[in-house]
Amino acid sequence: MKILVVGGGGREHVLVWKIAQSPRVTHLFCAPGNAGMASLAESVDIKADDVEGLLRFAKEKEIDLTVVGPELPLSLGIVDRFEAAGRRIFGPHRAASEIETSKVFSKSLMEKYGIPSPAARVVSIEEAIQRVPTLPMPIVLKVEGLAAGKGVVVAKTPQEAMEGLERFKAMGPAASQIILEEYIEGLEISFFVVTDGTIALPLASSHDHKQVFDGGHGPNTGGMGAVSPTPRLSAEIESEIMSKVIAPTLQGLASEGTPYQGVLYAGLMLSAEGISVLEFNARWGDPEAQAILPRLKTDWVEVMEATLDHRLDRIKLEWKEAAATCVVLASEGYPGSYRKGDNISGLDNADLPDVFIFHAGTERQGDRWVTRGGRVLGVTALGASLAESRHKAYQAIGRISFPGMHFRSDIGATG
Repeated sequence: MKILVVGGGGREHVLVWKIAQSPRVTHLFCAPGNAGMASLAESVDIKADDVEGLLRFAKEKEIDLTVVGPELPLSLGIVDRFEAAGRRIFGPHRAASEIETSKVFSKSLMEKYGIPSPAARVVSIEEAIQRVPTLPMPIVLKVEGLAAGKGVVVAKTPQEAMEGLERFKAMGPAASQIILEEYIEGLEISFFVVTDGTIALPLASSHDHKQVFDGGHGPNTGGMGAVSPTPRLSAEIESEIMSKVIAPTLQGLASEGTPYQGVLYAGLMLSAEGISVLEFNARWGDPEAQAILPRLKTDWVEVMEATLDHRLDRIKLEWKEAAATCVVLASEGYPGSYRKGDNISGLDNADLPDVFIFHAGTERQGDRWVTRGGRVLGVTALGASLAESRHKAYQAIGRISFPGMHFRSDIGATG
């Protein structure tokens, strides 16, 4: 079986790593891929947003299954285009992916189908700049479009809100509309299901750490680390999420003529008032995938095939008892302008038992590894407990270095 994975970050590296374990796979490609996954998959020099180029490649190589990692190609309709050409592909259609790519669509869907979420209002960025100084704090500001995980600001003061809006202005069309959202205090979790639009199987629980600095301080990032399972989620709360969030969301999308298939990610807040949906994403989270997939015993290729064939009712997901901690190593300056081209040392020394290093922003230059992205590496470790997995992850990190290397020291430290 020939499989093509679309994307080139840490999420795609862990997907390639997991897919490569399937005995059904004979050849694995990744477009554009990255140097860190070269031993597992053949990198293809096609960008993730080049839908026509990817389709030509899939036809030429007779790819049996294409797996979409990032949100951008989904928003460009890659699934629709591949299916129209008779190619098998895993991920939601363009219209269904609007649950992530359009905050207005997502909010409207939740309001229409009674899915719990914070109160919100959509305004232009100009109106937001005028209104925000007069609004009670804290407040949550979100851009309407895709922003690579950097389109949310939790502002505790008017000054923080205005600074966030100034950063949004630099994003261009993605920030033409702003969502002013009620701030809710509580614990965040990342909740994933794999679904064919009717049946939904919950994946292992997780929570991530979005802010760049320890203690949840600083601007939001694409994610600085994640753990799985999260101690924040009980079986009772999971059942409530499935009935009050996942089921009505899938039913709502189907009723709107946009049935959903693939991995659906609900970013949730657990507060004293109950469950609230902060956002939906139309794909695996990054870095959550790097904490969840190493715990999965079931063949992920079988799960994707069952999703496309509408036989998820025959799949039983099996998980390792181990806990996982993933810590992201970032370049100095991230999530703003960051350094590139710095030598990375110690990767061979960090090859420890139950430790996995997933590349996100690296490049191979001869016999050297150098940095080329904001998030450079994800270091994941498995342990008998969350505390043990944390210890192993940070032990491995202690053997890796590059100039300006930044990471949070508190990933998974508190429930």
